[in-house]
Amino acid sequence: MREVLLSVWVWVAIATLIVAWVPITAVVWLFDRDPARYRTGYTLRILGRLLTYVNPFWDIDVTGAFPDDPRHPYVCVSNHLSQGDPPIIARVPWEMKWVAKAELFRLPFAGWLLRMAGDIAVDRRKKKSRAEVLVKARNYLEQRCSVMFFPEGTRSRDGRVQRFADGAFRLAIKAGVPVLPIAIDGTQDALPKHSLRFRSDAQKIRVKVLPAVDTSGYAPEDARQLQRTVRARIIEQVAAWRGIAPEAVDALARDETPVNPSGTPDASEPAP
Repeated sequence: MREVLLSVWVWVAIATLIVAWVPITAVVWLFDRDPARYRTGYTLRILGRLLTYVNPFWDIDVTGAFPDDPRHPYVCVSNHLSQGDPPIIARVPWEMKWVAKAELFRLPFAGWLLRMAGDIAVDRRKKKSRAEVLVKARNYLEQRCSVMFFPEGTRSRDGRVQRFADGAFRLAIKAGVPVLPIAIDGTQDALPKHSLRFRSDAQKIRVKVLPAVDTSGYAPEDARQLQRTVRARIIEQVAAWRGIAPEAVDALARDETPVNPSGTPDASEPAP
């Protein structure tokens, strides 16, 4: 019961902060003359951090080699485990425009914030929308603002790293910017998929910014190779945190062992 009551309190605090942040962001937006709306976007990321600070369930550790120049553009990519990932990753100390599903932009308050920040809406069902995402993302890169993708396209159901789409990697190669891998783990327990209940027994949440991958040696037709290189690095980091073999984290491994959402082997399920 205590966990349920605390979860309700956290969601009320989150909703209050989101509503209160709309006029704050609107004021910044009015005076933000940067073509990338950098200050407005950064204001929204501050909100993301605040949403994590009001949550007593979350113990978050963010590490890594952060870029020295926040206006040096990167194509940032991360594995995706929970709807809690975006505010948690917002703890990295720079602005980047997020690619998010179009439904979020239609929400009151939260959608208004996303639009003012200049985040990028995508309707995954429409090929034209997916193509427009890459055009908008490249414009931001040219304006010296990083962009953020979840190349799995949706949250992992079992804690393993799913297949990555190639679009973000083709973009990085064509734009001539590095790819910045970000690994995250622990959010699959902290806020499970299709659940609004925070868990008090969740493991520590870890975020690590991995070394950037230079794309200057890649041609556009090498996007799949670049994608596999970046995905392997994220898998290796998640596996190291969990103390298991990378194959157990990789949903595409041929001899994969079924795992539960915590990322540990689940002997109760038959092998596929």
